[in-house]
Amino acid sequence: MAKGEAFNDFNQSRLLKEDSMKCLPRCMFAFLKKKNSTHGSMQMGQSPFTIKTELLKHLEHIISSLHSIVTSGKIHTWLKMAYRLALLSTMMLLLAVGSNAGGIAIYWGQNGGEGTLADTCSTGNYDFVNLAFLATFGNGQPPMINLAGHCDPYSNGCTNLTTDIKSCQAKGIKVMLTLGGAAGSYYLTSAAEAKQVATYLWNNFLGGKSSTRPLGEAILDGIDFDIEGGSTQHWDDLAKYLSEYSSQGQKVYLTAAPQCPFPDAYIGTALKTGLFDYVWVQFYNNPPCQYSGGITNLEDAWKQWTTEIPATKIFLGLPASPAAAGSGYIPVGDLTSQVLPAIKGSAKYGGVMLWDKYHDDQSGYSSSIKSHV
Repeated sequence: MAKGEAFNDFNQSRLLKEDSMKCLPRCMFAFLKKKNSTHGSMQMGQSPFTIKTELLKHLEHIISSLHSIVTSGKIHTWLKMAYRLALLSTMMLLLAVGSNAGGIAIYWGQNGGEGTLADTCSTGNYDFVNLAFLATFGNGQPPMINLAGHCDPYSNGCTNLTTDIKSCQAKGIKVMLTLGGAAGSYYLTSAAEAKQVATYLWNNFLGGKSSTRPLGEAILDGIDFDIEGGSTQHWDDLAKYLSEYSSQGQKVYLTAAPQCPFPDAYIGTALKTGLFDYVWVQFYNNPPCQYSGGITNLEDAWKQWTTEIPATKIFLGLPASPAAAGSGYIPVGDLTSQVLPAIKGSAKYGGVMLWDKYHDDQSGYSSSIKSHV
């Protein structure tokens, strides 16, 4: 080794020692303070779920980097001790952050009495807001959004939501457009039509360009599939075409709300693609797999969903009040004392999805369960 190389190696070792001993707390603080764009990057003011998810990724990167330093063979014995201390601290942080790391997703848009989108995000209760619904598309139909009493899409009245959407995203809340619904008119006739719909969604709601964007210039975070009718085919094609747009610089999140009987009758094939980030399973209006005073049916279904669907996280979908669904409402006490303790041990546990914001306003359900999720 030449003299200059030895000097550089010494300085590198000294810096590594300092980084191993000091960087972890300093980096964590800087990481949490970091300002960034409103689309998915870590920043102060983001939701707890987003903070925990991003922090876990950051901590895992630190562990990987520290491990690479040690296994490279270019590290002094005394530095290995510093590494072990840093690794132990990091693992403890992982355990602390990884526990109770759930979030709440809410559906908004089907009742004019549920407050504005901006007000919804300002509650601090939600990590995802699904705009319901794009209820008409496919089968040669012009796509049309339906946000009930909130705005009139026929007169371009929904473009005013741009400000609210950006306000939500500035708080770290992901805003999704939900396709389908229980009473929509939608149908995919072929893979080619699925591609056409994906192109429409990209240009009119995501990162593309169009002169007729129904919600204005705001760029949504992704697309939510609530397919409860129409065709049972080509939803996997739609997911594939949408996911391909993620290569254009902005992640397109894909989420879904299947029924709890497994597999879902409409999007079961699509969910097997591994392209979905978050899946909020509807454990209501389905007596064979919902909570009915006992947890066995729900727990068995939960295990099947979390083991057989290759999604990043699975959410427990529930009605926010007894009036929000025909059956499946879980009283707060039962949810927090029985159901959540039984399912939160899953590595794929993501949190709770609620239908919907209007009923949540009436019951205060999300506020009651937030600290337990």
